[in-house]
Amino acid sequence: MLRCDHCLVDFPEREAVREAVGESDKVFCCTGCRGIYLLIQGEGLAAFYAGRRWDEAGLPALPGAAVEVEAFRPAVREADGGLSEVSLYVEGIRCASCVWLNERVLSRTPGVRYARVNYATHRARIRWDPAVAGLDTVLGRIRAAGYLPKPYGESEGQAEQRRETRDLLVRLGTAGFLSSQLMVVSIALYAGYFQGIDPGTRRVLEWAGLGLTLPVYFYAGAPFLRNTWAGLAHRRFNMDALIALGAGAALAYSAWQMLRGGEVYFDTAAMIVTLVLVGRYVEAAAKGRASEAVARLAALQPREARRLDSAPGEPPSWRRVAVTELRPGDRVQVVPGERVAADGVVREGSSEVDESLVTGEARPVPKGPGARVIGGTVNLHGSLVVEVSRTGAETVLAGIIRAVEEAQAERPRVQAVADRVVGVFVPAILVLALATTLGHVLRGAAAAQALMTGVSVLVIACPCALGLATPLAVLLATGVASARGLLVKGGDVFESASRLTDVLLDKTGTVTRGRPTLREVRALDGRPADEALALAAAVERRSEHSLGRAIVEAARALAGPDPAVEDFRAVPGRGVRATARGVPVLVGSRAFLAEAGVAVPAAAEEVARRFEEQGDSVAFLAEGERARALLVVADELRPEAPEAVADLLRLGLTPALLSGDNRRTTEAVALRLGVAAAASELAPADKRAWVARMQKRGSRVLMVGDGVNDAPALTQADVGLAMSRGTDVTLESALAVLVRDDLRLVPDLVRLSRRTYRIIRENLFWAFFYNAVAIPLAVAGVLHPIAAAGAMAASSTFVIANSLRIRRALPARSG
Repeated sequence: MLRCDHCLVDFPEREAVREAVGESDKVFCCTGCRGIYLLIQGEGLAAFYAGRRWDEAGLPALPGAAVEVEAFRPAVREADGGLSEVSLYVEGIRCASCVWLNERVLSRTPGVRYARVNYATHRARIRWDPAVAGLDTVLGRIRAAGYLPKPYGESEGQAEQRRETRDLLVRLGTAGFLSSQLMVVSIALYAGYFQGIDPGTRRVLEWAGLGLTLPVYFYAGAPFLRNTWAGLAHRRFNMDALIALGAGAALAYSAWQMLRGGEVYFDTAAMIVTLVLVGRYVEAAAKGRASEAVARLAALQPREARRLDSAPGEPPSWRRVAVTELRPGDRVQVVPGERVAADGVVREGSSEVDESLVTGEARPVPKGPGARVIGGTVNLHGSLVVEVSRTGAETVLAGIIRAVEEAQAERPRVQAVADRVVGVFVPAILVLALATTLGHVLRGAAAAQALMTGVSVLVIACPCALGLATPLAVLLATGVASARGLLVKGGDVFESASRLTDVLLDKTGTVTRGRPTLREVRALDGRPADEALALAAAVERRSEHSLGRAIVEAARALAGPDPAVEDFRAVPGRGVRATARGVPVLVGSRAFLAEAGVAVPAAAEEVARRFEEQGDSVAFLAEGERARALLVVADELRPEAPEAVADLLRLGLTPALLSGDNRRTTEAVALRLGVAAAASELAPADKRAWVARMQKRGSRVLMVGDGVNDAPALTQADVGLAMSRGTDVTLESALAVLVRDDLRLVPDLVRLSRRTYRIIRENLFWAFFYNAVAIPLAVAGVLHPIAAAGAMAASSTFVIANSLRIRRALPARSG
């Protein structure tokens, strides 16, 4: 039998496909494998074969096999800069080298701007320029490299994780059962060594011990052996090599001793494998629990919807279709008890919707015509007709899942130290174990004792704890955050948020509800107030600011058409301008009018002052060069805002209020909040400059905002936190999002980050401390290999148990 140089499958010689590559002849099982091998060589990626860490047969090579492109189209979404992005599952990934190869092959594809493969989930995220390359090109490159792209379903990753955990459990159960029987045999042998034993009985017990140990080592320990063999074949060592070599040395030495009549240590070999499997299984189970939040969110995604298929004027006709067939503008019916099929706006009906699993909001949320609904939430009582606004990868639920997974893949900067240590740890331990064995032999120790001491050094060393210290904590923290209604976009956010000193709060839409209402219109030139309101609403209709929306909403009750406007322009933090009937029209702050050379009468100033001292906002309407009216807008303070500010103060943070509104209104709101510092009449650039000045003084700043005018400050801050109802620009600028509109989540983020970062540091300290203490003890011959294996498993278990404390980081809240 021959072995394929690409996929490593064994095959008969008559089927061989040969190719001369350089000075050597390569043999392949089929022309497909030869083609992939030559492709990889031609791309200059031959390092893949030197670095891969697996030694069993891979996927059959079918580079020409067609990939069903249409199955992937629902997962394609628009990314920044006119690029397209897709997430997909790559079957056939065995090790980090497979990840490296896929990323390199994709990155070298014309038009591909970004390619990242998550080794843990086998999920690939790829961005490309659709003007240069198509989806079929991207999928074809993956297939040509010998891997199989599949539409990413959350079940793919979850099923793989379940299979891994189940496989570990079976291997652990086998090892545990056989090791327990082996301990009975070993106790009898040890008693015979001290008290005497019949040679025939001893021989039977030793053969029984060997028979029980072999399946433990070769079956239960197969994952360690495969990874070790692949590493040795390419002159590389991984942490599994320590286990395989340590247990293998004890097994081989015992077999040799059995043949020459010496003492055997089969129990040592078996217990090393068993105890390490205990740690691996606990680790896999903990990862599964840490991913529960994403699994729960993925389970919310509906599969079907009732779509309106009748034409206007015809009787309604509802047809069940796959959710993937929905497009923006479609209307779907949601009956009581069903999940909302996609993000949209209620057009008919009223009901209450359970959003708890998506936003963390415990109470049902009333929904009526005009209300926005989130795909995956549950309709409780009435029937709703929803107009779809976003589908597929663009929905809120898909964005949450994507952001949580990306956050779990990102690592804090502190992990870089551990990564560098692990890179040199394994070869250093192998050298140390060999030197320890030789040193004890040269000092006159018995060969058995010297070998067992070397085995102890191999087994006691635990890079596993270093490898687990940060990723598991980040997995758990992102799960806790998403369950509470906090969307964190990267693991490094926890590190940054744990060191914050100041919190800057935007006023409108952040500490206020963001649903302002028009309280009063005061005309300044004697004309009707309704006429002024209609003109202001016509200009504000294209504005995204919440004050503008309040004016537009109030004007809906007016009769007659809106005045025609053109040349609309928004000036963030100031107001809006347009042209109506050939005359410039401005709606905004007094400073905005002053910049345009429009004076506000003293009487109007006095009226505005009285409203502003109550915390209301006042906008002025100017037509031409004259102020025509003032519009008083009231925005209710969020009821939980004072509690959130008090909580921030208890955490030792210094809150401040920033606003584009005038000084009197801003200070009135700050007083009601309990915030000592407030800054008013700030343009977007001013807010960013305010953050930069604080950072220059050594402050670490958290900025909380919701509007376009907050985006520069959110980007500048150490941590930007956006309200979920904010604009798309704001959400993209922030590192974290409040999916649930509850300001108490702001101190929760700080509290969770501090707990997470503290636990990461504790984990890293323990991992370094454990190795610093345990390895010298093993070198000195103080620890038996079984004790060393138990200590190594205990080290990983401690890191896992310590990380699980993150799940209790936040206090329970009702409502």
